[in-house]
Amino acid sequence: MIGLAPARLERVAALAAHCDDLPIGAGGTLLTLCRARPGIRVDALVLSGGGTEREDEERAALAAFCPGADLRVTVRKLPDGRLPAHWDEAKEAVEELRAATDPDLVLGPWQGDAHQDHRGLARLVTTAFRDHLALGYEIAKWDGDLGRPSAYQPLAPEVASAKADLLLEHYPSQRAKPWYDREAFLGLARLRGIECHARYAEAFHLSKLTLDLSGG
Repeated sequence: MIGLAPARLERVAALAAHCDDLPIGAGGTLLTLCRARPGIRVDALVLSGGGTEREDEERAALAAFCPGADLRVTVRKLPDGRLPAHWDEAKEAVEELRAATDPDLVLGPWQGDAHQDHRGLARLVTTAFRDHLALGYEIAKWDGDLGRPSAYQPLAPEVASAKADLLLEHYPSQRAKPWYDREAFLGLARLRGIECHARYAEAFHLSKLTLDLSGG
């Protein structure tokens, strides 16, 4: 497959509508990035869960998924499932993040996600980070909204396994949900791995990419 390796990768902006979205959608990628680049700056913004047990879970989880990183986490208090009704607050939060960092890579939900909070945030990401490499992660759910991704991050088997372990360890509030299990996390990673000639992978949607074919 054709590979893309950014010339510089020192800052990452990672955005999510809910606590656990980032590790589910891009946890393996974060582990891969942070292990390979000690000291990389990761600015994480989560729009809901602030002031609850879920914020505590999220901060501990992101610290585990971003080992050795210069990690900065903001968890807001927007109500779960109501982002469209709190559009101005969500937009302000994303714009504040954009003002605080000029990332080399942006991770956020993809615009085809069926959840209204994920889809709304995805729209904000592409408008706030217009000139950045922005990858839209996927989250499996009952809606059956998994699409045909255009970019893949292969995961070493150890990384895929660590991702599943950390998800189960750090989010006890989610363990009772029928879809929240190791088999689901590794199953999707295995499927995406097949699609990119790897054992495991995380998949992303890439809406725009500028080419430079001049050879200069």
